[in-house]
Amino acid sequence: MRHRIVVLAVVAAVMTIGLFGGPLAAVMAAYMLNAGHNQVDKATDTLGLTLAAEFARGEVPDALPPAGDIRFTLYDATGTRLLGDGPAVGDAPVAEVMEGEGIVDGDGSGRFLVAIPLYDGDRLVGALRGEAPQGPAFVRIAVALAAMAALGLLAVGTVWLVSRRLAARLAEPLEDLASAARTVGAGDFTATAPPSHIPEIDEVGTALNGAAARIGGLVARERAFSADASHQLRTPLAGLRLGLEAALDTPGQNLHTVVVTAMAGADRLERTIDDLLTLARDTDRRGEPLDLDALLDGLRRDWAGPLTAAGRALAVTVPADPPVAAASTPAMRQVLGVLLDNAVRHGGGAVTVTVRDAGDALAIDVSDEGPGVRGTDPDVFTRRSESAGGHGIGLALARSLAEAEGGRLLLASRLPARFSVLVPLAPIPVRTP
Repeated sequence: MRHRIVVLAVVAAVMTIGLFGGPLAAVMAAYMLNAGHNQVDKATDTLGLTLAAEFARGEVPDALPPAGDIRFTLYDATGTRLLGDGPAVGDAPVAEVMEGEGIVDGDGSGRFLVAIPLYDGDRLVGALRGEAPQGPAFVRIAVALAAMAALGLLAVGTVWLVSRRLAARLAEPLEDLASAARTVGAGDFTATAPPSHIPEIDEVGTALNGAAARIGGLVARERAFSADASHQLRTPLAGLRLGLEAALDTPGQNLHTVVVTAMAGADRLERTIDDLLTLARDTDRRGEPLDLDALLDGLRRDWAGPLTAAGRALAVTVPADPPVAAASTPAMRQVLGVLLDNAVRHGGGAVTVTVRDAGDALAIDVSDEGPGVRGTDPDVFTRRSESAGGHGIGLALARSLAEAEGGRLLLASRLPARFSVLVPLAPIPVRTP
């Protein structure tokens, strides 16, 4: 691209200089030749006026005054040379003058030549011939043409230098764009095209950066969804499998009860999948009222059974008139599901879910009577692999979901363990009179 821009600019400059310089050179050469001829013509005419006056008085000068490189020759009325170093007998221009042709220009063979008649009144008394070599004029023309050629070369050189710089300025941002696109294509979505301060190219760079960011976000969400789905589906799948295995290991167990329990586990699994798919679509649900009743009913339905089977109780406490919160019900269901799963796996005793008014937010506390969270534990909300033990990715997922809804997830107490979800309140509608 750089080479093409430079070649195009130089060719355009050469053509422009040729189109304007050629005619200009021709006009300048003609002007200089005409100026040389006019100089001889004027000098000859001036001297002719002086000689005509002297002839009228019957005087013949002893010599002709010099006029630079112009040579004069004086002839009488018969065409015989009187003064000067021209032909002894008048040549063709002088003969034409003698025949009454007036001022006659010469043949121009390498010289400027002028012949004029000399009159005494109406009587022809002689002729004056003036000539000068054209060599000096051609030298001046050659010098001028050389100067024009030098200026043309200088102009072409300047265009070459400027076009190289402009080509580099245009090509470098495009090369950066290509490099950034290759990097994005290789899987590094953090690559960005630097600003070039060329509006059109910067628009392309902005579009590329935005596309890279969106693709990176999609890939990150896909990876997060894979990890989150693995974590969130593991618990209901494990519960369903354990229930079925227990039924197989217990002869004579009521098949209807087993099927009902399995269907309840399957329903929970289906709700979890639906919630994950809803959240993975990245739909902005902020501002939607939280269906608190449906949320708490689902918690009782999903978790009362597993806790009862483990000899533990689930208590849900709700005030008479709780404030209306604004959050996605599927997101909050997953957040509280993580907290309840954490209480089942790592806690002990009864599990209590308490809904309370926290002023500018709706607080939902999940606590248990177990050993609590050890003070030596690192940040329990740090995402870790499941194989690392501890809380894995569950609490990290729960916090990210809560923050995505504009809320917060806090470890309110280590002993006993109590987690608090703060959900923003729904805006109060303005009543117009």
